[in-house]
Amino acid sequence: MIFNELNSDNFLLFAVKNYENPQAVTKEDFDKDLNHFKYIKRLLRKYKNGDELKIHLLLNHFIILYNIFGEATTPMLFFKIEKELWSSIKSFIIFLGKLPEYPKSDIHNIQVDLDCLEELYKIYNGKKDTE
Repeated sequence: MIFNELNSDNFLLFAVKNYENPQAVTKEDFDKDLNHFKYIKRLLRKYKNGDELKIHLLLNHFIILYNIFGEATTPMLFFKIEKELWSSIKSFIIFLGKLPEYPKSDIHNIQVDLDCLEELYKIYNGKKDTE
């Protein structure tokens, strides 16, 4: 099956097709893994509403999703999470080196959340929050 565009009718099929978790044996395991999208959404929404950006926790969720769904994680993130949070999502995707160079898509036109990206690079460069 070719997936030209993710929608509510084909999302689960797309997710199952790209799901690779050897430790998962039940539908509950699969559903639990899908919950990482919900966790990212919740954490980013709190951040956008003025709460602290929980970089480490968010990175853990992103890494888990990329380990389980591979490259399919990127389009799945943009489908499952509302547009207001896309700039933050893109920042994490760029930081993790998961933004596909080709083919060019609408993802490339999304602005990056510079504050979020700066916080990510502080971690990468080993800087503390107080610096």
